[in-house]
Amino acid sequence: MTLQGAGTTTKDGMMKTLKYDGANLNKINESYRYMLDYYDKIDKKIQLDINNSIWIKEGKKVKEDFIDINKDVYNAYVTELDFSNNNAADKINKWISDSTKKKITKMIDAPIPQNVAMYLINAIYFKGDWTEKFKKENTFSTKFYSGNGQTKEIMMMKRVDEIEYGAKDDFKVVRLPYGKGKTSMYCVLPAENVSINDFIMTLDIDKWEEIKSSISKVDDVTINIPRFKIEYGIKNLNDCLISMGMEEAFSDRADFSGISDERLFISNVIHKAIIEVNEEGSTAVGATVVQINEMAAPFDPPSFIANRPFLFFITEDTTGTILFMGKLYDCEKY
Repeated sequence: MTLQGAGTTTKDGMMKTLKYDGANLNKINESYRYMLDYYDKIDKKIQLDINNSIWIKEGKKVKEDFIDINKDVYNAYVTELDFSNNNAADKINKWISDSTKKKITKMIDAPIPQNVAMYLINAIYFKGDWTEKFKKENTFSTKFYSGNGQTKEIMMMKRVDEIEYGAKDDFKVVRLPYGKGKTSMYCVLPAENVSINDFIMTLDIDKWEEIKSSISKVDDVTINIPRFKIEYGIKNLNDCLISMGMEEAFSDRADFSGISDERLFISNVIHKAIIEVNEEGSTAVGATVVQINEMAAPFDPPSFIANRPFLFFITEDTTGTILFMGKLYDCEKY
């Protein structure tokens, strides 16, 4: 949403960071509008809610074109709010809480600083039941060998079934579909001689396609996946985005003339995510807040035993969209 108001080299830096280099913004918007419409009717057995909002400081002049395109493309809820009011932060946090089914209840602290011009917020909620559920009676207690060298006692889910499974020299992967099978979780386990962080460094579009194309249906696969919950606490993404090419957007050189004639810059981008995986399926939520300030062969059946760090991706497979991704580096009993 913020990109809609960026101009000149600020826009170029944001496009590069978002991997839209050379793309037409109108085409990007058309694609996003199509995806939102498609997700509304993807599968009655899963719930996928993507919500956007813009909270404007009362009295702040914001260009109508910026508001209109975010309403039209992103279905954004747009409102003015008196940021000096003691309950202003509570109102924004309630919207986030409602949009994530009370999984994320607070992102904005009170009082809101005087130089904040607006907040742009994206919230996503996903809940899906496995197409083939894990039987609770097969879940057992075992050890998880964390990336930090510690060993934890955890609850491990187990299935022996026809599974969508793939393997190469440096990884094993399973695809676990939800509902009617259009949405799925990919679990990627690096080879034992490959650290998970080194494997992450190899991830790009080509590697992701290699992972997916390695998969086929295989009989009698033993799959062990931890029952887990990860809470990625509120993190500031400024340094990450700056290192990826968005430095100007955070500086006094920022050009957000598409939002307002007043000089603006991004002061903070914060994100929080939670994912829960159990025998029934998965629940995942995420919220991102952009704060804009005023300028100042015959073989033995294979196995997939995730008792050490692995990657997971929740994807919508028709469009190829990755909805959530994460790394299970450490695990507690859940």
